[in-house]
Amino acid sequence: MRVTTLGELLPGAARAFGERTALICGDEQMSFAALDRQSRRLAAYLVGLGLRPGDRVSLWMENSVQWVVCYYAVYAAGAVVNPLNALLTLDEVAFATRDCDAKAIITTAERARALDARPGLQDPPLIVTVDGDGPAALSTILAGPDPDPDLPAPSIDPRDLAAIAYTSGTTGRPKGARLSHRGLVLNAALTAQMHGRTDRDTVVTALPLPHVYGNVILNSAVLTGMTVILQRKFAEAVVLADIERHRATLFEGVPTMYHYLLAYPELDRFDLSSLTRCTVGGQTMPVAKMEEVERRFGCPLLELWGMTELGGLGTTHASRARGALGSIGVALPSMEVRIAGVEPGRPDPPRGEVGELCVRGPLVMQGYHGNEAATREAIDPEGWLHTGDLARQDADGYVHVVDRKKDLILTAGYNIYPAELERVVAMHPAVALVAVGSVPDEAKGEVPKAYVVLRPGMTVTEAELLTHCRAHLAAYKVPRAVTFVDDLPKTSTGKVLRRNLRTLETDATA
Repeated sequence: MRVTTLGELLPGAARAFGERTALICGDEQMSFAALDRQSRRLAAYLVGLGLRPGDRVSLWMENSVQWVVCYYAVYAAGAVVNPLNALLTLDEVAFATRDCDAKAIITTAERARALDARPGLQDPPLIVTVDGDGPAALSTILAGPDPDPDLPAPSIDPRDLAAIAYTSGTTGRPKGARLSHRGLVLNAALTAQMHGRTDRDTVVTALPLPHVYGNVILNSAVLTGMTVILQRKFAEAVVLADIERHRATLFEGVPTMYHYLLAYPELDRFDLSSLTRCTVGGQTMPVAKMEEVERRFGCPLLELWGMTELGGLGTTHASRARGALGSIGVALPSMEVRIAGVEPGRPDPPRGEVGELCVRGPLVMQGYHGNEAATREAIDPEGWLHTGDLARQDADGYVHVVDRKKDLILTAGYNIYPAELERVVAMHPAVALVAVGSVPDEAKGEVPKAYVVLRPGMTVTEAELLTHCRAHLAAYKVPRAVTFVDDLPKTSTGKVLRRNLRTLETDATA
């Protein structure tokens, strides 16, 4: 199936795959044709109320069949999607909708009431609710007739804006990455090509659809005719049961999800033999845990790397030509990777040494919405997107992410990469999950500290873990202390928030 814009994606899938199952979420199930019919009904409603091509529409809700219907409806209307994390606060939603000039917000009835009561929103946007009743409720809209099939589709150029996706905003206000139709469709197509995704595949995913990882899974599935088993939220027993029940061929998640699955006491009673490959991205994962996933899941684990600013993946492994575990693979076709000097103006380091990972090509965003200064800081005059990730490239061309530049720990002049320490700590059989952060030190500036979640029913002392680390790390890298915790601070996608690790100290002493 050949498409050039996201507005063509679902109609093309409906023609190619018809009544085949496209999506299962809990007790709800929908075919490609049914998804297309419902999205076109909602699109006609939005256009009838004045939505025009290029207008922005914010989606603020959890994973659901309704999210998928609304997502493709916006594109059927020729508009632009502003995908919002379901966990955002009212203030954060208000900022994003104002910043991107949203003409409509699609959300739940409860959130719509909260938005209506909040002062400070610009001209009241059109609000559609995905639950409840009334003329602006999705159930009422979808009960209407199908739009005239002879109505012309909006004229959209592949280079036109398709989405404004906001970064997590770890420093200051979030920035809205402007993503084109061409970039998002190409990312889905190249991801499908690298991973060998076909209409014979069924994928289980609990990744949030507003996040680029979850979004590229959805679009590549619609493009290739895959069936998506969508989880509303990650839960070990539900994920494993759905893999077994639906004979899924793919599971896709972030490292934390795999850590929880490996620690789940009943993992081995589920039949996972249908899996042919899994993918992991969003954060570095210790090789010891990746090896355990492959052993217990019985399939290859393909690491990938991506960014909001790319609308999905930037690098990964081909399903039939994977490099060594611990590598994020090679650039997607049409993309380039480069390991640049960490400091501006410094020369690129020799092959094998650490520098900043940069990427260039058609997947790179158009820029940050309304923020030219931030755009110039992120994309240099030669078109290289500076990612903020520290990485090296091995002799075979595979890229290995060392850590985030901002997470680097500087101890008495030595560079310490938390991910390296996490890989070593995770090798211990009693460890389910670990994160390494820094704590102040009067003599050395800062020193590393490990925060460890143990596997159920297993124990290990701080002294035993530090002895384990000394056997695998140089003395200056060994964590100065270990704190055992029940869980780690995470984002909605399950990515560990190292910058919040010190709050665990506060919680422990409260």
